[in-house]
Amino acid sequence: MRKLVFVLLAACASQKPAATAQPAAAPPASGALRAPAAFAQIGDRAERSRALFLEASRVFLHPRCANCHPDGDTPRSGADMHVHDPPVVRGPLDTGIPGMRCTGCHQDKNLELARIPGAPHWQLAPRKMAWVGKSPHAICEQMKDKSRNGNRSLQDVVDHNRLDDLVSWGWQPGHGREPAPGTQEQLGDLMQAWVDTGAECPPEGARP
Repeated sequence: MRKLVFVLLAACASQKPAATAQPAAAPPASGALRAPAAFAQIGDRAERSRALFLEASRVFLHPRCANCHPDGDTPRSGADMHVHDPPVVRGPLDTGIPGMRCTGCHQDKNLELARIPGAPHWQLAPRKMAWVGKSPHAICEQMKDKSRNGNRSLQDVVDHNRLDDLVSWGWQPGHGREPAPGTQEQLGDLMQAWVDTGAECPPEGARP
């Protein structure tokens, strides 16, 4: 009997413990961005790349950024992304039309008393760079396509997000406006990590 018990115990001890699922990255605090290190536990390189872009897309889909990336002739405004008032149109160069240039009201910095936002090179993103109403998957594919990203390499895309003055305005919007999540530096770090892991795009339907 003792021999039988010993055999059973040995058999149980030899069994390998069941594999545990990799923990998901902890959800970010409101208004924050997770750093690339938060995704290090995702062992599959392609999956980690997709997760990194999803996190970065929280910035791209935020009104501070998306309002200037409409798929139409008129920018959006405010947290509710309403149509710009007074009415304006993008014009052939995305800077307005004669007599109604963007820079006629928007200077190279925020106008505190007038409550008018401003930053260097204030203008709409070209229509081929529209983000409003698009999924993270669509935005990702668009950013990788030189015909739709301003003829930028992937490293150029990273540098644009990390260093551009107009992009920087998203975190310094003034007048009580909610800034984009995290910081511009954190966005740059996420985008660099995304490129370094293969610049994979999340599947259609995936949301941050």
